[in-house]
Amino acid sequence: MESGPLDSAIAAADRALRAVFAPARSSRPVPGAPDKPESLSDGERRASAALMRVNHTGELAAQALYHGQALMARTGDTRELLLEAARGESDHLAWCEERLRELNARPSLLNPFWYAGSFAIGALAALAGDRASLGFVAETERQVEGHLDSHLTALPAGDARSRAILETMRGEEIAHGERARRAGGVSLPGPVRVLMRHTARVMTSTAQWI
Repeated sequence: MESGPLDSAIAAADRALRAVFAPARSSRPVPGAPDKPESLSDGERRASAALMRVNHTGELAAQALYHGQALMARTGDTRELLLEAARGESDHLAWCEERLRELNARPSLLNPFWYAGSFAIGALAALAGDRASLGFVAETERQVEGHLDSHLTALPAGDARSRAILETMRGEEIAHGERARRAGGVSLPGPVRVLMRHTARVMTSTAQWI
C-alpha cells in the first residue's frame, strides 16, 4: 500500500528530527583504530576537529538533500535509491560525530539551519524530475569526493583515525554517485554545478568555526 502525501510528510519530518536532534547511530563500526592519548598535539587535535566538524555538517546536509529529493521523487524506485543513499550518509554522520567526541570537539551550532536549507534545495532539485534529481546526486557526490580529497591532504599526518574514516567515506560517496548515474542521472548545466560549489563553500567555511 503506497503512502499518501500526509504520510510522506510525517515520515520526512521524523527523519529530519532524528537527523538533527537525535544522536547519530551507525550500523557499522567506526573505521580505523582509536588513537593513543598522546598521538596528537593540541594544535593537531584542533586542526583535525575543525575538519571533522565540516565533514559532520556535510554528511548532515547530504542526508537533508536526499530526504528532500525523496519526498518529491516521481517514482518509488528513485525514492528508495535516495533513501538508501541517505542511510549510508547516516553511518558517515555517526562516524564523524564519534570522531568529534574523541577529539573533545562539538558539531556545528548551525546544523539545524544547514539541514533545513539543504532539504529545501533537495526538494527543489527533485521538481525537475527524477533524472535531473539523480544527476544532482551524482554531481553532489563528485563534489564531495573533491572536498574529501582536500581534507585528506590537510589532515595532520598522525591522525590515522580521521584518515581511515574519510577514506572509507570517499569510496562510498563515489559508489553513491555511480549508482545515481547508472539509474539514469543526467549531467547538470554548468551554472547549476557552479552554484552548488559556491553554496557548499559557504557552508563548509562557516561550519569549520561555528
